[in-house]
Amino acid sequence: MSQGKGMRSLKIISLVFLVFILGVTVGLGRFHKVSALSNPIYEDLKVFTDVLGLLQKEYVEETKSKDLVYGAIKGMLETLDPHSAFLPPNMYKEMQEETKGRFEGLGIEITVKEGVLTVVSPIEDTPAFKAGIQAGDQILKIDGELTKTLTLMESVKRMRGPKGSKVTLTIMREGFPKPREFTLIRDVIPIRSVRYEVLEKQYGYVRLSQFQEKTDSEFQKAVKALEEETKGGLKGLILDLRNNPGGLLDQAVKVSDRFIESGVIVSIEGRREEHKMKFNAHPQEDNLKSYPLVVLVNGGSASGAEIVAGAIQDHGRGIILGTQTFGKGSVQTIFSLKDGSGLRLTTARYYTPGGRSIQAKGIVPDIIVKPLPLDEEKAAPQKQPTEKDLERHLIDAKEKEKPKVEVKEKEKEKKPVDNQLERALELLKSWEIFKNIATKKSN
Repeated sequence: MSQGKGMRSLKIISLVFLVFILGVTVGLGRFHKVSALSNPIYEDLKVFTDVLGLLQKEYVEETKSKDLVYGAIKGMLETLDPHSAFLPPNMYKEMQEETKGRFEGLGIEITVKEGVLTVVSPIEDTPAFKAGIQAGDQILKIDGELTKTLTLMESVKRMRGPKGSKVTLTIMREGFPKPREFTLIRDVIPIRSVRYEVLEKQYGYVRLSQFQEKTDSEFQKAVKALEEETKGGLKGLILDLRNNPGGLLDQAVKVSDRFIESGVIVSIEGRREEHKMKFNAHPQEDNLKSYPLVVLVNGGSASGAEIVAGAIQDHGRGIILGTQTFGKGSVQTIFSLKDGSGLRLTTARYYTPGGRSIQAKGIVPDIIVKPLPLDEEKAAPQKQPTEKDLERHLIDAKEKEKPKVEVKEKEKEKKPVDNQLERALELLKSWEIFKNIATKKSN
């Protein structure tokens, strides 16, 4: 299969519910063709049909065959990895409708890690984010019900609900002496994939919250807007992938392609030949390859975000800064079944250009910078006094000639200290300083 044909044949989606489920997903709407079964499987199926018959005949209450079959399929999927799941017709339909980018819920990405329901990342400006839910939080209970007895899909179902309704999560976090309860009010979650701003008039900041259908085109517009705002004087870019749970594989590949001139971006390896493919970089018209680049990542950066970070790191295109990423390196394919249900099945693993597997390992940043703890953040160092703060300090003669203009500073809402972003900005400034030094020496 050629790469171009492979790209066209893949329809890649992110499984988005009122609460997200982690994953890069391939092939929504693909119908599964049942292959011939071997004799041992037929023998095992006889046991299944015998049990099904006994349940319908001997069980104390009347049973529905569809409920029993669905329960059996669900149990079968639970023996696999936590990202594979059976989607009954109603849930599969909701998934198809909710991948459009707007839904009602909490705004968190979840997965099962070491048998515990775990937050991958909260989505910005959502009930979960505002309530202080963090990547790595363990959800022990949902409205008092233990999550240990629930599947991933059942946990999703219990956290879904209409706007304005409440749900209480019992959270355990590193540093908590005991679990705490967080009561969240569900809301409409509009997903804004790209956000940007100019820092200190010369440096661009672009935040990608997840990879959706239009992420690449919106990213291109964001960079163009940054270039216009700086009047062509953009000196570097900070790409923020923190708490980005992934999403559409093709969008992650396209964003990576804008920074990489040639070579492999990501490769996919599965059991079947059609699941084996490589995505390569192409020549681009824009000039993103000329900008110094710092990529921010953390434990909430997963899947597609790890593809971008891994590609940039392996090609030496930029500096990865932050903390180790989540380590989600598998691909899920959605199969449509005849009764309207769906099967979400892990079918492949992906690898960085250097052949590294991300699965359960993640991307280790080039520069480790841990976020500032909340207590330190509140007690951030105050500005040290300088000569001009002293009474009766000498004023430069030229300064005396300038008329004094009283400027009343508007009271601004204090933003939390983001030491990782500050460090990234320092790196870009240093980059510019060293470049100027090198230019002067060569002259």
